[in-house]
Amino acid sequence: MGGSSSKGRSFWPFGSGTISDSANGDTEQSLARYRTGRLGGTPFVFSRRSSMYYDEDGDLAHEFYEETFVTKNGRKKAKLKRIHKNLIPQGMVKLDHPRIHVDFPVVLCEV
Repeated sequence: MGGSSSKGRSFWPFGSGTISDSANGDTEQSLARYRTGRLGGTPFVFSRRSSMYYDEDGDLAHEFYEETFVTKNGRKKAKLKRIHKNLIPQGMVKLDHPRIHVDFPVVLCEV
C-alpha cells in the first residue's frame, strides 16, 4: 500500500568504514572517503536560498508587521497587520564550511 519506499536500499555516500584483509581475515577501521554518486557532488551544503526579506526602509527580517488602529464601539484597539507587498528577497546566502565541533567525541585507537 502506498507509493514508493526507500526501505529496501539506502544510500550512504561514504564507504562502509571497514577494510577487510582476506589473507589474514582482519578488519580495520579506515578513514571514510567520499564516493561520488550519480550527481558527482559532495553531500555538504555550501549555499542556500535565504528566507529573509528587505522592506522599503532596508530592514532585514523574516516577516514584517504594521500597527493599525481599529475603532470598535467607540474604543481604539491596536492590531498588527502583516505586510506582504514591497518585500525584496535576500537571495542566496553562503554558509560556513562544515566542520566537526570541538566537543565531538573522538576515539583514537592504536593498531
